[in-house]
Amino acid sequence: MPELILASSSPQRKAILEQLGVRFRIVVPAADELMVGAPEELVLENAHRKAAAAVAALVRAGGGSQSHAQPVLGVDTVVAVGAQVYGKPRDREQARATLEALSGRTHRVFSGVCLIADGIARRAAAVTSVAFRFLDAATLDWYLDSDEWQGRAGGYAIQGRGAALVERIDGDYLNVVGLPVATLLELYPSALFAGIS
Repeated sequence: MPELILASSSPQRKAILEQLGVRFRIVVPAADELMVGAPEELVLENAHRKAAAAVAALVRAGGGSQSHAQPVLGVDTVVAVGAQVYGKPRDREQARATLEALSGRTHRVFSGVCLIADGIARRAAAVTSVAFRFLDAATLDWYLDSDEWQGRAGGYAIQGRGAALVERIDGDYLNVVGLPVATLLELYPSALFAGIS
């Protein structure tokens, strides 16, 4: 079976697939992502856009044939409090504002998964609730100084120093890291198993 194509430059998603022993390669797509919308719809659409852009790039690289044999995985993750969506902070000030908004509250982490295989796009979403401790100024400065917030939806990484910000979670931990493996397996189990070496 062909290897999996990961349509993402996320080091977290790469690390999860490596941990599972999945054979894959990365194709970073040039996809126009939506920034506004209902969280679940937003991540599903963006995941599809990433996967479709990667498929298109692979088809072009293969000489323009109309199909591509390898399964292509696109994933998108955002953090939301109610209808307010928090993506990746653009700078330290926005990261601070995001973490202040999450402090002492429960937010939800939404990930959209899109796997395109055999010309069929399969999509599903995962949601995990995360409760933050109250974050005082010293804790915020300590975390922001680590620069771990960079490139992270919601401005934190639960698998790193961000674990110190979290009081509890309800749902899939790997979803919060960036790739809901259980959702992917329900969607298309052979996408992972086909690439296991």
